[in-house]
Amino acid sequence: MVFSRNIKFILTKFEMLSIIVRCLPIAHQRLSNQRSSPQSLSTQPVKFPFPLLDFDHMGSIGSSLRSQTIDMSSKSAKFVENTIASHKVVIFSKTFCPYCKMAKEPFQKLNVQATVIELDGNPDGDEIQTVLGTITGARTVPRVFIDGKFVGGGTDIKRMYDTGDLQKYFA
Repeated sequence: MVFSRNIKFILTKFEMLSIIVRCLPIAHQRLSNQRSSPQSLSTQPVKFPFPLLDFDHMGSIGSSLRSQTIDMSSKSAKFVENTIASHKVVIFSKTFCPYCKMAKEPFQKLNVQATVIELDGNPDGDEIQTVLGTITGARTVPRVFIDGKFVGGGTDIKRMYDTGDLQKYFA
């Protein structure tokens, strides 16, 4: 899907491919002209000549809607910090998430008590998830911490268990 000026266009793969194929010769010519001119030595980046297909800006609308700033002295931030600091294993999870289940299973197999915080049952869940995004670089769940350090998500924990690296934390 491509969005432009509040008009929604739904393009099939074939339609998108045909647009790109038709535009490539023109784009090549425009980009070549930009690069060969003395002005191209400026610090301005070469722009793709077709705004609808400007790959630098695709997704920026959806991404900007999710970006949130969080006060790291807030109640939720303090809760996250205290929970991580006071438990050996903490899993921030959602009850319906298959990756969260994947992250919990290795700890159950190792008989390790993990503190699980289910965000979808918590009224501050969204704010907690934003705090986790600030701390770890992603808002996705699960977010798993061992000994106060972020170690990964569901596939990371499964891989660590399969390779024996997870067991080393509890030896």
